[in-house]
Amino acid sequence: MRIVVTGATGQLGRLVVDALLADPAVPAGAVAAVVRNKEKAADLADRGVELRIADYSRPETLAGAFEAGDRVLLISGSEVGQRVPQHAAVIDAAKAAGVAQLAYTGVLGGPGADFDLAAEHKATEELILASGLPYTFLRNGWYSENYTDNLAPVLAHGAVVGNAGEGRIASATRADYAAAAAAVLTGPDEEHGRHLNRAYELSGDEAWSLAEYAAEIAARSGRPIAYTDVPAETHLEILTGAGVPEPFAAILVDVDEAIGRGALAVRTGDLARLISRPTTPIGTTVAEALKVMTV
Repeated sequence: MRIVVTGATGQLGRLVVDALLADPAVPAGAVAAVVRNKEKAADLADRGVELRIADYSRPETLAGAFEAGDRVLLISGSEVGQRVPQHAAVIDAAKAAGVAQLAYTGVLGGPGADFDLAAEHKATEELILASGLPYTFLRNGWYSENYTDNLAPVLAHGAVVGNAGEGRIASATRADYAAAAAAVLTGPDEEHGRHLNRAYELSGDEAWSLAEYAAEIAARSGRPIAYTDVPAETHLEILTGAGVPEPFAAILVDVDEAIGRGALAVRTGDLARLISRPTTPIGTTVAEALKVMTV
C-alpha cells in the first residue's frame, strides 16, 4: 500500500508531498507521485518518492498509476471545462486497481455550492459516489494565495477591486489545505478508517471582507490601499482589460457574487481539527507575500 498524490508537481500537490514526508510515520518509500513530467519531479524522486507517470487527459496512461490498496489523493485538474472527463479517467483507473481510498479536493459547500466554478467539482463527487470506492471529500474553501499572489497590481494601483460587496471569505493557505489532505491519508488502518466515506467542509478560522483585506495590505505595506466595489459588468471589463481570458474572468466575477451571498464565509472548524492547529490568518499570508516581493 502506498499513499498516492496525483498532480504532485502542482502548487498544492508539492505541499501535500512535503506534509507527508514531514510525518515520521510515513517513510518516503510509502509515497508515490503521479506526474506528467518525470524531469519536473526529479526532486521528489531524489527524496525517495516513487514516480508514476500519467496524464489526466490520456486515460491509457493511468492504467499503471494505482495499485490495489493504495490511498489516493485526486487533486482536481486546473483546466476548467475539461475536468469532468479528466477526473472520470482517474476514477475509472482507481476503481480498476482496487484502491482503498480515493480522496478528492473539491469545493466548499459540495452539492450546495451555487457558483459556476463548483459545477465540475459537484459532478466529480457524483462520479466518485457512483464508483463505489471508499472516498473522502476535501471540500476546500478559497486559498488565501488567490489574493496574495496578485499583490503587485494592488500596490501599483492602490486598490483592491471586486464585486463581492461586504461578503466575507474564510480563506486558508495552500499549506493548511495540504496538511489536511495529508492527515486524511495517513495513520493505521483502524484510525484511518474514520476518514472514509465522509466529507469535510474546509475553511479558515476567520472570515474577512475585501475591505478588511485592503486595510490589512495598507497597514503592512504602509501604502494607501482601499477596496473599490464595482458592478459585475465593470469588474469583468477590468479583468479582461488586464489580459484575463474572458471565460476565466467571468468565473472570477461569478465567485465574487457568490462571496457576496456568503458562500465562502462558511466556518465549520473541520480544517483546524484535521491539522490540529489554527489555520493561517490572512494577515500572516499578506505579510509573507510582501516580504517575498521586497527580497
